[in-house]
Amino acid sequence: MKRILLLTTALLVMQSACAWGRLGHEIVVAVAQRHLTEKAKANIAKYINYDLKKDAVWMDEHRRDEQIAYTTHYHVFACDKNLRYDPNYRLAKGSDVVYALNLSEYNLSEQNYKNLTDSAVVFNIRMVIHFMGDLHCPVHTHIDGVPTTWKCKLKDKEWPKFHPIYDKIPMMLYGKKANPDAIAQTIDSMKKGSIKKITSGSIYDWANSAAQVSAKVYDINPYGQYNLDDDTVEKSRDIVETQLRNAGYRLAAKLNEYFNH
Repeated sequence: MKRILLLTTALLVMQSACAWGRLGHEIVVAVAQRHLTEKAKANIAKYINYDLKKDAVWMDEHRRDEQIAYTTHYHVFACDKNLRYDPNYRLAKGSDVVYALNLSEYNLSEQNYKNLTDSAVVFNIRMVIHFMGDLHCPVHTHIDGVPTTWKCKLKDKEWPKFHPIYDKIPMMLYGKKANPDAIAQTIDSMKKGSIKKITSGSIYDWANSAAQVSAKVYDINPYGQYNLDDDTVEKSRDIVETQLRNAGYRLAAKLNEYFNH
């Protein structure tokens, strides 16, 4: 019984840290897939010859594996009171999601990946497709370094932490059996000029813009509020869809940058 309880606890911890949940991460990848060049698709397929959505939450599912346990703290980032990325809050934890994306960029950009083993290339692709989603999840931005871990209540359900609400919010918006490709088609509504603007700049710039959007979550429910707005899910729709879409566009931009050669 003790062993079963320990396993259950471990699964709950993993699920509570899964930004967007499986559905949300698959939507991010589905949006990206709509904007990958044929050459990038072909080069990626040399290493991952199946639908990338299958690996959307691989980094969550394996974060406790001994060989990559160092990545367990990569899934979030912090910003200061002015909503500017600040790495200092996370130094004691071994860095953050911005570091993770920059690390994978170093390994994959300028065709560096051709000097890596196939398994290393696969791992770095998994890093990019997952952590780009994490970067854009509102509760994975710790404003002024404060995590989103307070107990709260949404309608009749008490949540041990605020964080998992937004991990599960894509499912609450679209339903448990929602098709990520169909949702991606619906939210992929920006014109080429707007997409170019969204994908311009650096990963640091994207962290700053993600922080600006994340702060809007706390206009709906301030930090520490126990009784949440009953309409939290619907009021968050624009925030969630903007971030899922932007994450998808930026993921495609990076994968095209790395593999369109």
